[in-house]
Amino acid sequence: MLTIIRPALLACGVSLLTLAAPATAQDQAEQSSSASFEAEVPDAAFTGERSRLLMTAQILLDRAGHSPGVIDGYGGGNTARALRAFEKAKGLDTDGELDDEVLSALREQVGSDPLVTRYTVTQEDVSGTFRSVPADMAAMAERDRIGYSSASESLAEKFHMSEGMLAVLNPEADFGSAGTEILVVQAGSAEIEGTVARIAIDKSASEVRAYDASDTLLATFPATVGSSEFPSPSGTMEVSAIAMEANYTFAPDSQDWGGDEALVIPPGPNNPIGGVWIDLGKDGYGIHGTSDPSSIGKTASHGCVRLTNWDARALARAVQSGSTKVAFY
Repeated sequence: MLTIIRPALLACGVSLLTLAAPATAQDQAEQSSSASFEAEVPDAAFTGERSRLLMTAQILLDRAGHSPGVIDGYGGGNTARALRAFEKAKGLDTDGELDDEVLSALREQVGSDPLVTRYTVTQEDVSGTFRSVPADMAAMAERDRIGYSSASESLAEKFHMSEGMLAVLNPEADFGSAGTEILVVQAGSAEIEGTVARIAIDKSASEVRAYDASDTLLATFPATVGSSEFPSPSGTMEVSAIAMEANYTFAPDSQDWGGDEALVIPPGPNNPIGGVWIDLGKDGYGIHGTSDPSSIGKTASHGCVRLTNWDARALARAVQSGSTKVAFY
């Protein structure tokens, strides 16, 4: 059972701040990238394993249509996957390594727009009802919406960031107050350019690839897929329905997990499917969002395909019900 609610468009006020990339990857790893970068971004943003080089690459990959998942400045499988997908699309050596050649190719494709923006928190950003999310599905079912738990969670997702990245960029910010000026990364537009005619789900690579009718690659995403216990399906299916604001129906008689009570959990970004659902025409199987974007590609699903909410929304806007084919490999 799917319920569709039209989301409201958000107004925003943005001014731009440049984080200039250095001449080489080695330079960026060893020294500050520019005076304006050091003046605007707190030193604490890049301590430990969080890297300005990786944050730069994640932003550029996101703009290039090869999602790294959450932008957090840390290395990992999702960033390496996105690098390999970009390298393959550009005919480069597909090693998943960030080097001068890859950085140059990314800059050539997406341009030199600033990597970070100044954003003024709007009244609409903070006007929602922020409540902690119950861990129990039965408690979720008693609510009318499973929204964000905080303004910082909402803002981080809006800009494809981890809450940790948002926090270190703005250590003193009051995210719940309209008029607060904060730093956010300038990620991709969250729009796929073109209509998706075919989706390939590579289970071994935890990757979703979207192609147009001429078989041109449009975008790639990190994905959470099924496990040996709860496998994702095989073969070819077709998109049969799309819901940008979907509820989640739990039917215990068709599941080998969860409780024994039938539940309908209302829409929202923190319901079990992230509120976004692309139905594949087979009971219980779809491509959907998640309440935990940082877990994408790092855990296993109960057979469906999970994306970050922003990637799921981008894909949902570009597919066509009754037309887009979906193949599992």
